[in-house]
Amino acid sequence: MESTGTNTAPESGVAAPELDLVTVPARQGLEAVDIIRRAAGRSGPVGPVLHDGSGDTLGFLVPPGTADAWDLPGSACTQTNGRGMRFGDAVSPTAGATGWLLPPEAVGPVTDPEVLRAALGEAARLIEAADNCR
Repeated sequence: MESTGTNTAPESGVAAPELDLVTVPARQGLEAVDIIRRAAGRSGPVGPVLHDGSGDTLGFLVPPGTADAWDLPGSACTQTNGRGMRFGDAVSPTAGATGWLLPPEAVGPVTDPEVLRAALGEAARLIEAADNCR
């Protein structure tokens, strides 16, 4: 069967392609998701986002090679080489497991690293301002 779509997510249960993963504290990550979604018409959409089971961190899938130049304080970017991630699994994660906040089939391609960098910076400033108002 010939495919004519442009969906970048592999079929259900297929191992993820080689991507990089930017991990950030959950509070900053959630703010960044909101910032990117509000600006999606101007800057591009947010891509797939993972959450850890404890709710401490979020992980944004970004294009391969991003980790080579990522230097944003308070975050980390690692090469996944497709290890340990699967797209399209129909089973919900178990309690305490890592799962999708925004699954690939719901949002499409990965997040642009420059858009993510800007959103994380804005999120950090918003959080700092909110914390200083207390």
